[in-house]
Amino acid sequence: MTEEDHKNNQRTQAQAADAGYERIDPAEKYLHDALRKSFFLLKIIMVVVIVWFLLSGFVKVESNEQALVLRFGKIQGVGENRLLGPGPHWILPYPIDEIVKIPVAKKETIAIDSFWYFQRPNESLPESPTRQDRFDDKLVPTRDGYCITRSEQETESTAAFEGSDYNIVHSKWKLIYQIEDPERFFKNVYVTDVEPGGSYADVISQSTEVKSLLQDIVADAVVTAMVNYSIDDAIGSQARIPAHVKRLVQKKLDQIESGINAVSIQLTDITWPRQIGHAFLASIRTSQSSQKNISEAKSYAENTINEAGGPVADQLLEALYDPDMMNDEQREALWAQLAGKAQEIIAEARAYRTKVVEDARANAEYLQTILPEYKKSPQLVLQEIYQEAIEYVLNNTDEKLIIQPTQGTKGSEIRLLINRDPSIKPKSQKQNNAEK
Repeated sequence: MTEEDHKNNQRTQAQAADAGYERIDPAEKYLHDALRKSFFLLKIIMVVVIVWFLLSGFVKVESNEQALVLRFGKIQGVGENRLLGPGPHWILPYPIDEIVKIPVAKKETIAIDSFWYFQRPNESLPESPTRQDRFDDKLVPTRDGYCITRSEQETESTAAFEGSDYNIVHSKWKLIYQIEDPERFFKNVYVTDVEPGGSYADVISQSTEVKSLLQDIVADAVVTAMVNYSIDDAIGSQARIPAHVKRLVQKKLDQIESGINAVSIQLTDITWPRQIGHAFLASIRTSQSSQKNISEAKSYAENTINEAGGPVADQLLEALYDPDMMNDEQREALWAQLAGKAQEIIAEARAYRTKVVEDARANAEYLQTILPEYKKSPQLVLQEIYQEAIEYVLNNTDEKLIIQPTQGTKGSEIRLLINRDPSIKPKSQKQNNAEK
């Protein structure tokens, strides 16, 4: 077949088709046009839906959040890519991928009042736990909250004794926490699912599951910590005990891999049982008075020892009680370092010893010099010694009264003037004035 014959055949087929189309019914023609337009509109709608579907994958993570991407419930990404930081991101649209935004910078606060005594709804907090109108109620273990502190008298020998005395204390606590590891928090801490369009941050703050979990952990830590302190420690020290409780809470949160960081534990209020307010205050006053007396006694003892012997007085005192503590040379060195009144007494004693020795030596030398004369005429020498002693005694007296014995008279009367003339000064005072 030639090329010209092929073109003739195509022209003949086209004419036949046009002739057949003209023979179609008008209703069928309108239906054909409507279907053609509908298919075109459907194509446009499908394109718009696909574009909208793809655009719905764009999400924004706020500055205080981090996000996890779930694909059919499984976390996507490896390493640092498992967490989406703040800013815009694109993921496969729902329901293929789902984004979970977790607040990591927001700090939540939970109050723990389970250790506080029962209060009626219309009952206002008292200014002081010792108000008399509050002593009518009794402590009911099933109604009032409390925790136990150790006994002040507890020692190592009585720590395990069943009869050890413990004390009751009421307290209020506050936990401030934030999410540190979003993945661990999402995996290990149950939180009610977020509704579409909802905020995970709002769900966490309102979740009773998270609140109950943290309240139980804090309560367990408080019970564990408080038994290590006395009631005076619990009421007087409000920094050491919360730090102890915080360590226990964080340890438990790490053990369960919660991804939660306990920012702080605060002891907001603490008091003794209100039923024994007066007795407890009396006990506190007595304890304070006792401690004051003990402190004053220790201070007086230290001051007395320092005044008596100086810094080395304690060491020397121990050495005197324990002879084997140091040798004679060390002890003599401490004696030489003594100060204060002890040093004065030692100096006076040494001076007195020197004076006595010198006087004894002088007397011995004097007696040696008069010994030859004494051998020649003992009475004369003794008379001379007696005379010198009398002169020495009389010269050192301020006033002299000489009474001569009377013979042959009875009932001799002697009158002495007691209130002597004040103008007469003692010799000792005259000597002092002369030396000045």
